[in-house]
Order: sequence, then structure tokens, then C-alpha cells
Amino acid sequence: MGDAAPWAAPPVTLDPAAFRGEIDGQPVGLWTLTGEGGVTVSLCNYGARIVQILAPDRSGRLGDVVLGYDSLAAIQGGQPSMGAFIGRFANRIANGRFTLDGRTHTLPQNAGPHHLHGGVKGSRFRVFDTERLSASAVRMRLTYADDEEGYPGELRSSLLYRLDGDSLRLEYEATTDRPTVATFTGHAFFNLAGGGSILGHRVTANAHFFLPIGPGGIPTGEIRSVEGTPFDFTHPEAFGTRIDGDNHQLHLADGYDHTLVIAKEASAFGLVARVEDPGSGRVLEVMSTEPAAQLYSGNALTGITPRDLGKGGVAFMRRGGFCIEPQGFPDAPNQPHFPSTTRHPGVPYTGVIAYRFTTSA
Repeated sequence: MGDAAPWAAPPVTLDPAAFRGEIDGQPVGLWTLTGEGGVTVSLCNYGARIVQILAPDRSGRLGDVVLGYDSLAAIQGGQPSMGAFIGRFANRIANGRFTLDGRTHTLPQNAGPHHLHGGVKGSRFRVFDTERLSASAVRMRLTYADDEEGYPGELRSSLLYRLDGDSLRLEYEATTDRPTVATFTGHAFFNLAGGGSILGHRVTANAHFFLPIGPGGIPTGEIRSVEGTPFDFTHPEAFGTRIDGDNHQLHLADGYDHTLVIAKEASAFGLVARVEDPGSGRVLEVMSTEPAAQLYSGNALTGITPRDLGKGGVAFMRRGGFCIEPQGFPDAPNQPHFPSTTRHPGVPYTGVIAYRFTTSA
């Protein structure tokens, strides 16, 4: 129990100079948060992305528990969602269009025929204005222009990254001057072992229903019980136990890439999922105010250079990271029975995502 996994090398020390630069006339840099809970977080304001999280294992050894890159150039050549804060609409919108108040809005089709993660100039590709508030907190701001990527309304957003004890909190707010649609999420790729496969990580999800998908990852509209399916994580189960089983939904996504419906009151802050790495003893609890969460098992991490070349020159392996992305329902603007993601002037869209790091015995 006291021996580190063979792949859990000491964390890479990030060089702030490697993240300095300018994109679209905006300065880019690295911000590191420290607090009292033994966790350290490094952030880049290009995409408001989490680059590194150092968390102790059961023996007190620090390990890097998120995948990421060690320079701005590597970020630009890498997986665009890696660690990013996603807006203005997380996940997919079918066929790149939706109708709001009788008007059809056309969006970029950047995932086959569909729209993904805000489009070709979503927040993943934008520089956030950043203000350090304290050693443990920074605030990042981004304004989405009216008709940008085809969305109606100017949407002004604010994101607070804050270390609170052993938790990293993402507190966000957005206001619009016209009716629009929006839902945000955090897209960190976690590996609680600090390397290797995540298939041995044990997952417990606060979800009794999930959204089946069709081709392209678009929800079919059905809200299906997890009972008797590989999506039943109501009791602890390893990612790898059923991931390669004979199941049509898993075949469509080459693993897990599905939305879980979180069992809590709408807008209430509550538990989304708990993940434990038995080897290191590290435990991640994800909490949120959002009604759903995308569960992703890193199926598209394939070691391709330079896209999948991470910190310290270590390639990302297939299923070497997992994502739990609290968010609104994907394709909600086209599926009226899903909880609404429509935002109105004078009514701020607010939310919280928290990642709590502890250890098991």
C-alpha cells in the first residue's frame, strides 16, 4: 500500500515562462493557486483551463491528478477540450441549429454534422481576462458577442476558481441582453493514480437515469433507467468492469461518453459522483448545481503526437483519463422535454462545480 505505482513519476514542475504569450492580442499566462488543504492548482487563461492539480495520496505523496500540457504551444497543438472551461454551450446541439422564439439559429458544425462545445471559437479557444484575488483564488471573465458562432445575445460571463480547503470550486455567472441558450462545464481529464489506465478507478454516481445516444453522440430524447445497464454506478464499480461489454450504447461511443441525470433538486448543490483509485487511495468527489453530467472514459486519447503529448513528454494512453462534466442536458434547445437551457435578460445563469480531493484508508 505504501509503494507508488510504477507510472506515478514525480509531478512535472511547470515553467510559467512556457505559458506566456499573446493570442488574438490578449496576454496569456499561468496562475497557481495554493491553499490550506494540501492541494495545488495551476491554471492557464487560454480556455480558462486547468493545467495541473497536485493532490496527496494516502501516504501524503503529491501526484498530478489531471492530464494537461506543459507549455502554451503544446496546449494549442493539443486536445482542445483538455482542462478547459466550456461555453457558451457545453456538449452537442444536433445539426448545428435550434429555434428560439420562432427564429432558427444556425451554428458551426464542428463535430460532423453537429455543433460541439460552443463551436470553432468557443471558450476553449479564447483568452479570458484574469484577475488574481488571493493566493487561493483568481477570477476570469469572457464576453461572447451577439451572434458570435450564431448564438443570439451578448453573454457576459465570470468564472471564479477558488481553493477551499481540499476542494477546487468553479463558481460561474453569466448575463445576457437577449434570450439565448447557454450551459457551462469544466472539462478536466482526471487520473487519480497520476498515470496509467483509469479502468481500475471505482465510480459511484448519483444517477438513476441516463440519456441514450444515437450516431454522433446526440441524445435520442429518451431518459432511460440505469438499472440493468453498464451505466448503473449507483454502487461502486470500476470503469473497466463493463466498458467493453456487448452493449449498443457503449459501442456507439467506444466506451462511456454519455449524460447521467443527477438525482437532486434542480439547481441544488449536491453530489454528482465519487471516484476512487484503490492503488493510491485518492478520492475525487464531484459536486455541482447542474442537473446532469457527462461521463467520459477517455476513449479518444490515443497517443497521437503532438496532440496527445502531455506534461514531461508523456503520451496520453487510451482511457488514461476520465471526465465528469456537470452541465445542462445536451441538445436541450431541440428537445423541449429536457430541462431548459434558455437564458433571459435580467435573470443571471449561475452555477457551481466543486472537485474535492480526499483519501481512503
